[in-house]
Amino acid sequence: MSKPDGPPLTAWQQAAKAYFYVTIWMAISMSVILFNKYILAYSGFRYPIALTLWHMVFCTSVSSFLVRGIGATKRLHMPRKEYVNRVVPIGALYAASLWLSNSAYLHLSVSFIQMTKALMPGLVYVVGVGLGMEKLTKLTSVNMVIIAVGVAIAAYGEIDFVWLGVVEQLSALVFEAVRLMLVQVLITRQGYAMNPIQSLYYVSPACGVCLLLPFIFVELPEILADTTLQIDYPMLLLNALTAFALNLAVFLLIGKTSALTMNIAGVIKDWVLIFASQHLFGNKVSFLNYAGYVIAFLSVGMYNVNKLRAAKRAEKANIAAQPKVGKGGEA
Repeated sequence: MSKPDGPPLTAWQQAAKAYFYVTIWMAISMSVILFNKYILAYSGFRYPIALTLWHMVFCTSVSSFLVRGIGATKRLHMPRKEYVNRVVPIGALYAASLWLSNSAYLHLSVSFIQMTKALMPGLVYVVGVGLGMEKLTKLTSVNMVIIAVGVAIAAYGEIDFVWLGVVEQLSALVFEAVRLMLVQVLITRQGYAMNPIQSLYYVSPACGVCLLLPFIFVELPEILADTTLQIDYPMLLLNALTAFALNLAVFLLIGKTSALTMNIAGVIKDWVLIFASQHLFGNKVSFLNYAGYVIAFLSVGMYNVNKLRAAKRAEKANIAAQPKVGKGGEA
């Protein structure tokens, strides 16, 4: 006989558990962002493609060891054609998103980059509507317009505004929004749900291959010609470890709490990063920066509240639609 489960957790214990996972994810996520900014903007290693490619090589190596070496998780039965049609496009979008977002650190402050990320719900919503996975509603559309206006005000008030960096960051957000929806369309909805280790095992090689060509033709000649470049290998190894840990922390947070919790925690994380980067890197934040981001922040919060209400309504409707079983087991 199996041992009975322990007593259920109290509300305080559940809250403490959720806060614990949120704290872990926030700490690792902020570490990766600040770490990447330091490496690319201050350490002398100004090569975002090389850094992103190194992350993919490391993730591929570790995930392959976990899957093939010690069998930490099972492999999926995925034919080569399925891999090319479903995983490679996601890997290509992921490569573009990481490359451009890391490139933005060369031109923009961490504070401003975090403010632009308020656009992500709107971009995901637009892509979802385009792919037929989200319903176009007036309330949500107005909500997204307000978010865009808030980010535009923050951009107008940016002191160190660089067009190249803004284009890179916004393009990275678009690629990431498309990638997130394709993950849902091509994998989750078609029978290939993956845990983080499996995702890294299948997506990282595709992402690395997509980064290899731009690395060879864009950055490798510059690296070979850079006589002053001194590569800090222990620092790059630690950086790759934190990037790998972040992928696992994302799964831990969503698996133990919810995606909504992650969204709310992400907003809090952005505020912390805005203040932290001011002190660590001396980033200047203007009044318009704050005003625009507060508008976007409140609108994102309202969007999350509306999503939660819609989910609860759908849950109640599903429960009401289920046939009621009376005595004797008859409906």
